[in-house]
Amino acid sequence: MGLSAADLDDNGLRVGISPEHFRSVAMPLLFDHLNAQCEGTVAVNREARIVWMSDKYAAKIGLADGRSALGREIEDVLPASRLREVVDSGQPSLLDLMPFGDEHFVVTRIPLRADDGCVVGALGFVLFDRARHLKPLMEKFGRLQARLAETERALLQARRARYTIANFIGASPLAGEIKRQARRAAQLDATVLLRGETGTGKELLAQGIHNLSARADGPFVAVNMAAVPDNLVEAELFGTAPGAFTGADRKARIGKFELANGGTLFLDEIGDLPLPLQVKLLRVLQEQQVEPLGSNQVRPLDVRVIAATHVDLEARVADGSFRADLFYRLNVLSLRVPSLRERREDLPALVEALLDDIAARSGQRPLELADDALALLAAQPWPGNVRQLRNLLERAQLSAEDGPLAAATLEALLGARLPAQG
Repeated sequence: MGLSAADLDDNGLRVGISPEHFRSVAMPLLFDHLNAQCEGTVAVNREARIVWMSDKYAAKIGLADGRSALGREIEDVLPASRLREVVDSGQPSLLDLMPFGDEHFVVTRIPLRADDGCVVGALGFVLFDRARHLKPLMEKFGRLQARLAETERALLQARRARYTIANFIGASPLAGEIKRQARRAAQLDATVLLRGETGTGKELLAQGIHNLSARADGPFVAVNMAAVPDNLVEAELFGTAPGAFTGADRKARIGKFELANGGTLFLDEIGDLPLPLQVKLLRVLQEQQVEPLGSNQVRPLDVRVIAATHVDLEARVADGSFRADLFYRLNVLSLRVPSLRERREDLPALVEALLDDIAARSGQRPLELADDALALLAAQPWPGNVRQLRNLLERAQLSAEDGPLAAATLEALLGARLPAQG
């Protein structure tokens, strides 16, 4: 039974009308009005499947008619829809921006309830061209989106891997073999363990593997386990929830795993990871989920891990300082990076490449070495490998005079060298 003009008093309301009756009459009228004025209407059931869509909405999103959307999950038709959240929470979303392709729709979402108050579905209305007064807000939103995209590009660029496998200098059989293995590892998405002495170029190879992999467009994030204090390793790797511990930032902190999402995380000196955190790392590797410190929510990940170590992990497993299950999980693809002593024939090419790079960074002319100086370098044990060689050449560049550098000058520098770090 509807309302007529005779039913209303001077104020426009019938005296004694019940709220239930008024609602039963007004709600259909309200729906009809919104449906007529809006650019589209869609309704979903308790399972967030579409039970009705206006033909106007269907045409706006490229469907033949509203019937073609019936029975489909709302996200299949409108990927950014949040009607499922409205159904689950029972709370309306009165004004929101929903992206669709290159457009943004201004939308309203309200839950649908049965007589007993239970949520049985939700309605969504597109108010797009009826919201011209929102134009300044839309323009501001667009500018903020552009700035956010620019910032994200800058951050991604900062986390780009700089080196390729070709940057691993050397034509010796050992150098050729490690580069072949690295190229093969790049084609697989398995965890890689790089083993070798300090200064052999493990991070360079890790970057090269990343740059040749399907994840090359994603971030490359590196963290040295030996450089992070034990009490901060968990926060560094897995992040923290707001106020996770006394003195912590009230804002959430994103961990290295989440920063590397979609790309590669390089864990250098993995043998120094504290034993209590090895269990959590193992779980993250197995489940591809991370739980920040102080949080009870897990977040999905898509991260490839490349680990590196100069220590004997098997010996660490034997003495109980490294978990066997984590070792097996890391040791899927194992690459041993040769020391400089094992590929002395690569020394001339390495020296030339390093001197060119040092000169380019310092703005000086490349240093030249006399034949006796090269022979002296070839005879050294190089416990610090390429890193130690570069350090020596940098100091030689600073002390160089006109003409090729002789062995006598290098001998003085070698005599003053610091012991290589393990």
